[in-house]
Amino acid sequence: MNIKLNVYFIFTLILLFGSCSTSTKNEEQTSDEVTKEKVIEALSKVNDKWQAEHKIEDQNAFWHYTTYHIGNLAAYETTKNKKYLDYTLDWAKHNNWQGAKSTNREEWKFSYGETDEYVLFGDWQACFQVYIDLYNLDPEEAKVARAKEVMDYQVHTDENTYWWWIDGLFMVMPVMTRMYGLTQDSLYLDKLYQYYSYTKEEVYDKETGLFYRDAKYIYPKHQTNSGKKDFWSRGNGWVFAAIARTLDGLPKSDSHYQDYVDIFTKMAETLKDKQQAEGYWTRSLFDPEQAPGPETSGTTFFTYGMLWGINNGLLDKSAYAPIVEKSWEYIAETAIQDDGTLGYVQPIGENAMPGQIVDNNSTSDFGVGAFLLASTEMIRYIDNK
Repeated sequence: MNIKLNVYFIFTLILLFGSCSTSTKNEEQTSDEVTKEKVIEALSKVNDKWQAEHKIEDQNAFWHYTTYHIGNLAAYETTKNKKYLDYTLDWAKHNNWQGAKSTNREEWKFSYGETDEYVLFGDWQACFQVYIDLYNLDPEEAKVARAKEVMDYQVHTDENTYWWWIDGLFMVMPVMTRMYGLTQDSLYLDKLYQYYSYTKEEVYDKETGLFYRDAKYIYPKHQTNSGKKDFWSRGNGWVFAAIARTLDGLPKSDSHYQDYVDIFTKMAETLKDKQQAEGYWTRSLFDPEQAPGPETSGTTFFTYGMLWGINNGLLDKSAYAPIVEKSWEYIAETAIQDDGTLGYVQPIGENAMPGQIVDNNSTSDFGVGAFLLASTEMIRYIDNK
């Protein structure tokens, strides 16, 4: 009888400790899992710090400020934190719902320029994305009057070379679909494809599916230091995110819808294979040694685009889930600093810039905007699970 009791007692202990061990493992797995709450916490930590340290009156409507507000508005739409909406509304009002402000059409230009006559330059038109989205939340004609004036003029010109650098695709492609949504004028979709086709013809590399930043960087005229094709990470991030944001507002009945999808999925396939083991992408995608180390703006744009593709059924979840989960691990554990700074963002430039310092203190408004876009899609991804 005593032997039976002892055996029973030992067996019970084994079950008990086994259960505790399993419970501990489950708790560890749960604590490491990316949850919606953790993503919102990271989003809020970064965004609240950014807004606390950057006054609206210091922000014009140029591309880098606008990119932040594109992300911030997405953060509002996901979290419903009214503070985020108010911040972007105040920015739009501060800029009088305009980009470049010239009223003399004879002086309007689209080459590079930061002054008010560069009305047709895409870096001054990106803000129209935000204004139209704010209009859709609360329609008032004053919010979109300038967008209508400028874009209506542009699409009725014979010029098709407006987007001569790939960043411009992010700045204006989503404006065109939004203008179509506002006016139901199919000319915007026709011109969207014409302008995009010009850029693609100039700088698209069919072999890789990636884009050179502009005509100066086409191989073999331009090469990395070791003789490879030099595809700039953030530049291709602009394109990848641009196509996602364009498809998001493009009718699937559009005759060119599949063309955009094909470019998007080809890019994703190439980018998937260029991710570093630590989860980030380097500044020069095909030559990590050209500018080694992590870079957050390209990484967050790629993360956003891939998450958007998964969430909208254009990218296979089994193939891309490990990629975005690894990149999010880099973002959450390395890029975001303890004080909420988003680090390792390459400063403003147009190429990988060998020798440039990019470290945990390197941050920017456009980098935070890209992070906010990625965060909102990560929340959707978790919800869809």
